[in-house]
Amino acid sequence: MRFLFKTGYAQDLRLFKHGGQVFWYGLLVALLLAAPFAVGEYGMSQLHFILIYSIVGLGLMLLVGFTGQISLGHAAFLAVGAYTEALLQARGLPFFVSLPVAALLSGALGWVLGLPALRLKGTYLAIATLAFNIIVEEVTARWEGLTGGNSGLHLKPIEMFGIDFGGDASFYYLCLALTVLSILALMNLLRSPTGRAFVAIRDSEISASCMGVNLATYKTMSFALSAAFTGIAGALYAHKVSFISPEQFTLLQSIELITIVILGGVGFIHGAVLGAAFVIVLPQLISIAKDYLPSNIAGSGLQAVVFGLVLIGFIIFEPLGLYGRWLKVRTWFELFPFYRRGMFRRQKSYMKSERLK
Repeated sequence: MRFLFKTGYAQDLRLFKHGGQVFWYGLLVALLLAAPFAVGEYGMSQLHFILIYSIVGLGLMLLVGFTGQISLGHAAFLAVGAYTEALLQARGLPFFVSLPVAALLSGALGWVLGLPALRLKGTYLAIATLAFNIIVEEVTARWEGLTGGNSGLHLKPIEMFGIDFGGDASFYYLCLALTVLSILALMNLLRSPTGRAFVAIRDSEISASCMGVNLATYKTMSFALSAAFTGIAGALYAHKVSFISPEQFTLLQSIELITIVILGGVGFIHGAVLGAAFVIVLPQLISIAKDYLPSNIAGSGLQAVVFGLVLIGFIIFEPLGLYGRWLKVRTWFELFPFYRRGMFRRQKSYMKSERLK
């Protein structure tokens, strides 16, 4: 087991805590950069979606995992980012201009949605975000003069600085760069006073308020930043599918996005990437398994059933998600043969201020 002895505050500001992390993350970056040379066209398409969904997962992780707010309407922010990108591209704006605008507009709507979160919690907040998703879906379907309605909008490949990002490899590197920048931005945000305020609100709103944290400001800020991340992913998603319509941003899409956080591991940045990879890869595994199943079982509803069973299984048996399971496996190898089975048993400890509720 590795022990880190810290002798200064500068050590807390490092992105990599020790040399082992530098090696493994460096190896991961090298593999990702080499992926276009080793993966086929279909595999590249799946990597595109994994990176795009990872950015959505980072936004949801900030809101759900680090601020303790729930959202069942993030498909609406994905739609706002996608439609903003489509409309601005149609008017001739370059991608390096339309992408920040998509993020800002999504963030502004996230700020508006965050206002009801000041008085709502739990199930009521989930219902409010669900209603917002339905409103955005209806607006995009009925405002035909702007969004094209159910006929949808077509997008052209990205062209920026004389580079055509219509190819699989070039678009992959663009998505990879934006994903890495999003991860670094979230990591630095969580180490700032703002990020610590988010975590304080998640752990105990009463305690955070007593320490001087303005709940109204930071809750709405969390919704806005989470929506901005999702808006960036929406712009990339629009270019990936080349055609957007209201049917792509329904409530089912929002539920699929929230499963990224749950399956990956709530409260872990790594969980956003692992959850996105799992959500994209699982349908492919199910489609392969259909070839070996009886025809009466391999129906159209098999994927929904498997997703539901997997989600229930993670909630019951592994609430920390995929990254939580990896932490347990790593700890088992580090402590073997002294690993104790009850080491990761969840403790039900409450602060005194929480008992006042």
